[in-house]
Amino acid sequence: MKRMLTIIAGLLLAGASPAAEIPLTGLDGAARTLSQVKGEKATVVVTMAFDCPIAVGYAADLAAMAKEFGPRGVAFVGVCPTQDPPATLSKQAADFKLGFPIYRDADAKTADALGATITPEAFVFDSDLKLKYRGRIDDSYVARLKRAAATTRHDLKDAIEATLAGKPIAEPTTTAIGCPVERPSTAAATGAVTYHRDVAPLLAKHCVSCHRPGEVGPFSLLTYQQAKKWAGDIKEYTATKQMPPWLPQAGVAMQGERRMTDKEIATLAAWVDAGSPEGPKTEAPAIAAPVEGWARGKPDLILEASDVFQVGPTGRDVFRVFVIPTKLTEDKWVVGYEVRPGNTKVVHHTLHFFDTTGSGRGLETKSQAKQDPLAADRGPGYSVGMGVGFFPPVFRLGDKPKFGGLGGYAPGQGPQMLPEGTGWYLPAGSDFLLQVHYHRTGKAESDRTQVGLYFAKKPVEQPWQTVVVPGMKPFEKIAANDAHHASKGTIYLHHDAVLHNVLPHMHLLGKSVKVSLTLPGGEPQTIIEIPAWDYNWQETYWFAKPIAAPAGSRIDVEAVFDNSSTNPNNPSMPPKDVFQGEQTTNEMLFAFLGATSQAKPWQLIRFRPLPPGK
Repeated sequence: MKRMLTIIAGLLLAGASPAAEIPLTGLDGAARTLSQVKGEKATVVVTMAFDCPIAVGYAADLAAMAKEFGPRGVAFVGVCPTQDPPATLSKQAADFKLGFPIYRDADAKTADALGATITPEAFVFDSDLKLKYRGRIDDSYVARLKRAAATTRHDLKDAIEATLAGKPIAEPTTTAIGCPVERPSTAAATGAVTYHRDVAPLLAKHCVSCHRPGEVGPFSLLTYQQAKKWAGDIKEYTATKQMPPWLPQAGVAMQGERRMTDKEIATLAAWVDAGSPEGPKTEAPAIAAPVEGWARGKPDLILEASDVFQVGPTGRDVFRVFVIPTKLTEDKWVVGYEVRPGNTKVVHHTLHFFDTTGSGRGLETKSQAKQDPLAADRGPGYSVGMGVGFFPPVFRLGDKPKFGGLGGYAPGQGPQMLPEGTGWYLPAGSDFLLQVHYHRTGKAESDRTQVGLYFAKKPVEQPWQTVVVPGMKPFEKIAANDAHHASKGTIYLHHDAVLHNVLPHMHLLGKSVKVSLTLPGGEPQTIIEIPAWDYNWQETYWFAKPIAAPAGSRIDVEAVFDNSSTNPNNPSMPPKDVFQGEQTTNEMLFAFLGATSQAKPWQLIRFRPLPPGK
């Protein structure tokens, strides 16, 4: 099949195939041909899929090009190889404001005529419908879901300009990167491994908590047709252990590890290699439905921003802090929380804090006074590079803290409940600061995320504390073009403690990170090691068993940063010297560990870069 499509594509470029007769089916069901919708000077056909994150990521760019070149006699045509109903496609096209017509290709005949295998893939025809260019829109991606360090070529736009000018195109064929074109099923009916009996239970166990409507996964895996469409990706991403997403590759056992066994991975691969047979539905075992609503029952306090926040379609990610008055008349102890994103397509992660200083409220007031009511990003709160936009106040031993953390959320994470007898302190009259990291989807989105808090019903004996291990030195420089800059930090515990979880933290230049613990007189033990750091996937890792760490224990964090041009996440091209700072374009290295005092109730766990007694 792939060879045949390649031959067809070659014939089109040679002008031998009757492009004028390429079939198109309108959303109204009417049959047309490319000759009936072509532009006066040129025609651009783009394969689209609204469940492909790369395709929808280009929606705004395509809409802008259609608007720019339309008056110059260029017609844009979108082809969606999908069995989704016309009404669904019509709504999706309207949501993304494409501004050009979409045609439904349920039987993939249009894709076959074009020789298309990827969405998005662009085809540029001249006024005589001779194919002049086919391939990618630009060079923003080096692989599926992997962005290039910088966009240096705008292949589609350049091809249109050359076609209008009657000039040759330097590279008439490029490789499109995206998602596979959906084609009618040709899978075997049954086999040794089938979807209903063997594959669906594995997807339900490991995947559909995120890959279902309304959740963070970019596409659903609830049905056979959906699983078959993404079969190649299922095999590839599970074999390389990129999915399910679990970054640690060494360290102590963690709660809720998202790992597939070798046998499960082999089962999925065998199913794909056999042609993805469906098998009888009667063989499907009973599968528990995902939990809906608040998993631990209605929270004691539900917090949300005063209004929805509007997220623009394109641009850099947004870090927005919402200041939410708790209106508490007495101090509370929080023993658990659950985060319910209002829009999982844009909410990447959250961080939570309480603030009694009024600093967050002051920043919000200033931001709101300057906010453009027509801005793409608008609504309550204020935007920051990272953190909350101000440095927390220092408090003395014995004082009630005026600022503190209350956990966070990452995709796939369920309710976070503390061990019995401990809790997060939440003072009366405090503001709850909810920092949300927003992604873009290619169209305007809105969100109003909720956080549900559960209060202690029994006395709290040990306040939850955070041990901070700083890595970078105050004026440490990560030099431009340094692909392997090592950084390390150390603290010693000055009181006995019990460690419950760990959260490593870096920014965009992070390459790898490791946190280790050395007990007095013992050897270093790796707590967590992430060899391939992902700035967009940071979460709190809870130990399967709490770790007793007596006074004198040493905790190290060590990391490697990549400030070279080969790092696709590098925000500066060409690379620049980078120093420690709050902004995303600065860098950080920290390890945050959740802890309770082992020796005395209410004892504040002290830690310093030097051992006790020094």
